[in-house]
Amino acid sequence: MALADIVRNIEVSANRRGIVRKRREGWRPAIVPYTGYGSVTEARVLARVIMVEPGGAKPFDVSNAADPASPLRSLSRQARAVAASIADTAALEPAFHLADEAVTTAEEAQRGWRQFFTTQVGNFPMLLTLGKQQVKVRSDREGYVDVVVTGHGLDAGWHTATLRSAHGPAVSAPVLIVSQAARFGIVSDIDDTIMVTRLPRRALAAWNSFVLRTDAREQVPGMASFLRSLTDGSPDAPCFYLSTGAWNTYPTLQRFIGAHYFPDGPLLLTDWGPTPTGLFRDGPRHKHVQLRNLMLMFPDIQWFLVGDDGQHDPVIFEQVARDWPRRVAGVALRTLAPAEHLLASGTLWGLEQSYGFPRAAQSSIPLFTGTDGFALRAALRLKE
Repeated sequence: MALADIVRNIEVSANRRGIVRKRREGWRPAIVPYTGYGSVTEARVLARVIMVEPGGAKPFDVSNAADPASPLRSLSRQARAVAASIADTAALEPAFHLADEAVTTAEEAQRGWRQFFTTQVGNFPMLLTLGKQQVKVRSDREGYVDVVVTGHGLDAGWHTATLRSAHGPAVSAPVLIVSQAARFGIVSDIDDTIMVTRLPRRALAAWNSFVLRTDAREQVPGMASFLRSLTDGSPDAPCFYLSTGAWNTYPTLQRFIGAHYFPDGPLLLTDWGPTPTGLFRDGPRHKHVQLRNLMLMFPDIQWFLVGDDGQHDPVIFEQVARDWPRRVAGVALRTLAPAEHLLASGTLWGLEQSYGFPRAAQSSIPLFTGTDGFALRAALRLKE
């Protein structure tokens, strides 16, 4: 038996015992929705089933941010009451607003490890409703729901899929239906592309998941405005975020994208567990498969690919450009500093200098490079 098989069996056995133990402690299965996407003819609905404790959220969970019983909220109310007795509260309202925002931020902040220790529930039955279609589905062994629903009858725009089970309330999963008129779209990497990491890639996963506070991620300067500028004149353009990060980090990444005003769009993440062929998922293969899926589901869209030159993005994008030359509208690569390259790949230069895009740059596919979003936007304007 291969090592991957042994590790996978250990994982399954440990998870099964965890389900039994947590059921005894009163925990119950819960459906965690992810953002799905699709066309007017078919849509991909994504979710996961995990065990949750009685009463729902922990003290530092996001759902408690607006809880009026929160100790920080109580302190804020007391401060308002004291101020009201000695001054005009209207004049102090801006300060109160800032204080309330600080309270919300403090309550939403949590250590990353809280989101990572989950017990997934496999083979969990649900009824999925999307538009005019109802489908009986079950979670896979890792607890994931990944279903393509055809004939849903929905128009372009944001919709919700409903997942119901016999073990709890119905859950709504957002689904983006891309317009038939869309002819342009964006796929952007996350780590080192829109989010600063400054860590070795092998340590990055552990740091982001177990140590870093979920409100402490730093954006790459100018990348939000650069991505938004790409959609100027293309109001129907969808934006996808493609990463080898784990689905456990989905809430954190979603908050990061919203907090820094990046274009809203589905996240395409992966699972870190062992596979039939290895101890960990193949990150480059995950990215290539997801890009291929987008090419197939949206045959009329040309994609602008955004990544960095720290590891595999130049190689992946070059391969996609070879396989789908008429479907790639352009490529933007954030060029990392030598110190960032050393952490990301163990070298002092970008992989695009050894692979891929010197060849693709000589083709009809535009290539833009820059140290941040401002530089990329300037490079884009030069070629317009």
